[in-house]
Amino acid sequence: MGSSSRGGGYPEALVKSYKLGKTLGIGSFAKVKVAEHIVTGLRVAIKIVDRRQMKSMDMEEKVKREMKILRLFFHPHVIRLYEVIDSPTHVFVVMEYCKYGELFDYIVEKGRLPEDEARRIFQQIISGVEYCHRNMVVHRDLKPENLLLDSKYNVKLADFGLSNVMRDGHFLKTSCGSPNYAAPEVISGKLYAGPEVDVWSCGVTLYALLCGTLPFDDENIPNLFKKIKSGIYTLPSHLSALARDLIPRMLVVDPMKRIKINEIREHAWFQTRLPHYLAVPPPDTAIQARKIDEEVLEQVIKMGYDKIKLLESLSSRSQNEATVTYNLLLDSRLRATSGYLGADYQESKDLLDHNLYRSANHQGSMDPQSMAPKSHCHHEKKWALGLQSRAHPRDIMAEVLRALHDMNVSWKKNGHYNMKCKRSIEYSLVGNGNVAGRSYNEMKFEIQLYRTKEDKYFLDLQRITGPHLLFLDLCTEFLSKLRVI
Repeated sequence: MGSSSRGGGYPEALVKSYKLGKTLGIGSFAKVKVAEHIVTGLRVAIKIVDRRQMKSMDMEEKVKREMKILRLFFHPHVIRLYEVIDSPTHVFVVMEYCKYGELFDYIVEKGRLPEDEARRIFQQIISGVEYCHRNMVVHRDLKPENLLLDSKYNVKLADFGLSNVMRDGHFLKTSCGSPNYAAPEVISGKLYAGPEVDVWSCGVTLYALLCGTLPFDDENIPNLFKKIKSGIYTLPSHLSALARDLIPRMLVVDPMKRIKINEIREHAWFQTRLPHYLAVPPPDTAIQARKIDEEVLEQVIKMGYDKIKLLESLSSRSQNEATVTYNLLLDSRLRATSGYLGADYQESKDLLDHNLYRSANHQGSMDPQSMAPKSHCHHEKKWALGLQSRAHPRDIMAEVLRALHDMNVSWKKNGHYNMKCKRSIEYSLVGNGNVAGRSYNEMKFEIQLYRTKEDKYFLDLQRITGPHLLFLDLCTEFLSKLRVI
């Protein structure tokens, strides 16, 4: 966006598109204001980040990380980012407006919540966290202060500044997050994969919802850490039997024995009164990005925006006035309907399952004993998509290069057993049921060969950019071209 400014030093793009209102909150290097999107009249929240203060506090990476993650996410219980406007002195992050603020303030105001209300909120939190994990992002700072409530008291996961992208074979060691909600392995400085630390934080949050207090609390930080590492806390007698069963499964000190997200989903307490749209795993972001709401599209076109350009921008997920207007109107419409995204979830799940089935079964002449395909999209504990082999690593890489050549994939070696790959993908732009044109997108992915404890070699494929489902199709094709190695 252009950086010319007028009106209080704010860039023209901001002044032209939004009418700023009252300040919602002030932080160490940013403040958040409510604003009105002039074209649609809808309310948004704008985080105004002071570049100078951000640099002096060494927070540039934190802000960039949050924006990178939120640009890609589309889920009813994850905060939406609509656009980012730059100026020489500030960054303006336009986000979804949450009328009732932090869940923390709601708990303080209400005290402990009735079990049905606590469960409704917890179900939404888990759905949002599961979506993050399926997109290979771990939040690492889940707490009621970072969970916002919209006008219907629906939860939105926010503040992804401490989050990190998970990669198989890579363990995180950064001690971050709030001490009261941090898992034992995090405050101990041990290696952790990611999802399990979010499960612990969700367990602490569930305890706070149901009890109005924290399971681990002490003004003295060393004492607090001792309590967390010991995992000793009290369960109040007013909790139901099922709640008393679920919380201890989440607050297990040993991360390997801690309950997984998919197991929380199956728990009887979680399943009670579970809304239809939350009853299935979240959809893939690429599926949602390709779906065009015809009524909203027509609404935006009537405002004077070009249809073909809008369709192209939506397909490539570009940020401009037309796409911001479309997304604001789309979200407003979805919020007004019951079961936000509900009808799409089952369709998305069926499509995802179909692709996983193809990935697992279309393996050509490979030996199923020596090469076991895995998918990070099926269970939370499997974070890789690739194969295992006992062959010599030189032979494995030679076979990999042959398959990539056959698929017209270009690659660049980062090392003997690591390479970055790129492939152009052609797809159709669809509007009103008709093909509006063709476009091209690049799929970038990384291939890494690891040695496992069992003296096998694990060939890992990691998506860098490009739609998830197209990446699965690419992996299917790649695995089918590999001969026995």
